Amino acid sequence: MKVELYDTTLRDGSQTEGISFSVNDKLRITRKLDELGVHYIEGGWPGSNPKDKEFFKLMQKVHLKSAKLVAFGSTRRAGIKASQDKNLREIVASKVKFVTIFGKSWDFHVTEVLKTTLDENLDMISDSVSYLKSSGLRVFYDAEHFFDAYKANPEYALKTLQAAASSGAEVLSLCDTNGGTLTDELMGIIEEVKSKVKVSLGIHCHNDLDLAVANSIAAVDSGCVQIQGTFNGLGERCGNANLCTIIGILATKTNVESIPKAKIKDLTQASYFISEVSNVKHDDNQPFVGRSAFAHKGGVHIDAMMKSPKTYEHVDPKLVGNKRRFLVSELAGKTPIILKAKEIELKLDKKSPQAKKFLKQLQDLEHAGYQYEAADGSFDVLIKKAFKKYKKFFELEGFKVVVEKRNDNRVFSEATVRLRVKNREHYSAAEGDGPVNALDNALRKALKEFYPNLVNMHLSDFKVRVLDAEAGTAAKVRVLIESQDETDSWTTVGVHENIIEASWQALVDSVEYKLLKDQSSKK
Repeated sequence: MKVELYDTTLRDGSQTEGISFSVNDKLRITRKLDELGVHYIEGGWPGSNPKDKEFFKLMQKVHLKSAKLVAFGSTRRAGIKASQDKNLREIVASKVKFVTIFGKSWDFHVTEVLKTTLDENLDMISDSVSYLKSSGLRVFYDAEHFFDAYKANPEYALKTLQAAASSGAEVLSLCDTNGGTLTDELMGIIEEVKSKVKVSLGIHCHNDLDLAVANSIAAVDSGCVQIQGTFNGLGERCGNANLCTIIGILATKTNVESIPKAKIKDLTQASYFISEVSNVKHDDNQPFVGRSAFAHKGGVHIDAMMKSPKTYEHVDPKLVGNKRRFLVSELAGKTPIILKAKEIELKLDKKSPQAKKFLKQLQDLEHAGYQYEAADGSFDVLIKKAFKKYKKFFELEGFKVVVEKRNDNRVFSEATVRLRVKNREHYSAAEGDGPVNALDNALRKALKEFYPNLVNMHLSDFKVRVLDAEAGTAAKVRVLIESQDETDSWTTVGVHENIIEASWQALVDSVEYKLLKDQSSKK
């Protein structure tokens, strides 16, 4: 069995609070989804705004390898013909071959939102689908609020589907627009609809009950052949069905094919890429593709994992392009050290003098306030330094940070950095939203001539914790910085009485981790 994936990251995903895709962002995400093997990519509303209009114009010159580009719109307005509706005409002008239009299924929405009659709404659906079909487009129909509609008035909800189907819609997507339908309700309604409508069904779930993925999988079990969703679960309110999780489940737990099997291993990288382009922190706890999805901390867990990964993992992380991580903590002992050493081609065992020495160094640092359980990037740099697997990329000769509040109440931050890189002294200055941001900008500005790949990383999170509250403003602080690029995320740590120095330590580790990582990938 095969199910079609319909991605709506560029439309529904763009409705996520804090996200605004540029035209270039949309082009990049489209290419990535096409590479992964997603079947349909919904680009947005061609007639609703200049950005989407430009996107569809540019896409006319882009050749997609496997995906089909889909335009989105609504049924015509009440009281006019579909051929007179500006948005529908813009869809035709966009020169796409596929279109999805949504219409009202719920009688409550028809009378209270559209302020029209139930019969006129049916005409709006059939007229719109017919017009688009006659213009040479293949049409999918989104039945908005369908499950709420069916529960309120099943007879009318079915009439809206039949209006779309009889006019030529190829797939009818049943939408849980408010995200409030329980799985058993959803499956029961789909079974009833399937017996009365002889057109292929799709599913479109929102995540307001945290059931969007479960409901989407259940819909496939009930006969739906198309799943709509977004990458990383982006979307308004609580988001949409997460296609990363859906792809992972279908690939590892069912016999249902979605994207090509050869592409499943690219899933994690695609997830990080879309987080990066979206300029949002990647969700560590996301199933399959999160950095914590295959992370192990407890000593008992790690010991069992060493004997068999099946003890605490339901799938091999490599299947989805992720990796197993053993966290360094007081609960884990020497095992993570042995495993990390193995990654850098160094043979150690628990009785090795080198392992004992490094464990003592680690314990001393943790006693001083460093925390490597949550700072895998710093731990990676630390162990490479300890076992002579480290290359020094630059030396600090000095830095200065200035914070100034001006008459207009603007707080102004500027940092200057002086480094020695490859026997050359290099100076740079940069502004930032705050002192750490300014310092980060100045550091990478100084290094980008020598290490241009640093432009592909940025800070995604910054945390400060006071370690000794009784010392007041003189207390030692721990700074944790999370960084990410298009394939990965990592955390680094710094500890000092001065928050800027602690931040500098974490920044340097973050940059060095990125450089070491990229260096290893080239070997």
